[in-house]
Amino acid sequence: IAQRILYEDNHILAINKLVGEIIQGDKTGDEPLSELLKRFIKERDAKPGEVFMGVTHRLDRPVSGITLFAKTSKASSRLNEMFRLGDVKKTYWAIVKNLPPKNEDILTHYLTRNEKQNKATAHSKPVPNAKEAQLIYKLLTSSDTYHLLEVQLLTGRPHQILSQLAAIGCPIQGDLQYGFPRSNPDGGISLHAR
Repeated sequence: IAQRILYEDNHILAINKLVGEIIQGDKTGDEPLSELLKRFIKERDAKPGEVFMGVTHRLDRPVSGITLFAKTSKASSRLNEMFRLGDVKKTYWAIVKNLPPKNEDILTHYLTRNEKQNKATAHSKPVPNAKEAQLIYKLLTSSDTYHLLEVQLLTGRPHQILSQLAAIGCPIQGDLQYGFPRSNPDGGISLHAR
């Protein structure tokens, strides 16, 4: 785990989350990254008591990328406030099969959520119980078969990038739930928080 830590000081820890890892405990009972880090720091630093590891934001299990944890309760409340106010800039890379309609655009959709299916639907106009979702995407490069998009979130809704890109005909590579025809060998999707 040490080689995946990108930055660490007395207050925060940034780590590269792998596809398949969960940030905090869920109904699966799988060990979350937060607990793995607690154990690692307890052993590495020979800490006698409990280690604090505050979750400041989440990445879904099939997504990889930088995840920020708070090592103190003070850092946790400050980081949570920064995320709430939008002071933290989140940038993602997404690989898609279809070329987006424009090289760069701001997308605004209204997301509704189906909890049973764990899926969001992006609507072009406001609908009852929907939350507005905005992101900016930019085409970075293309190969013969795939396109790399940079995505910046302006709002933070569950499955926002997945549903909004699918709504413009660009489902993310490996994302069967939102319309990509094949899964990735590792079970993840080609979305990386950077």
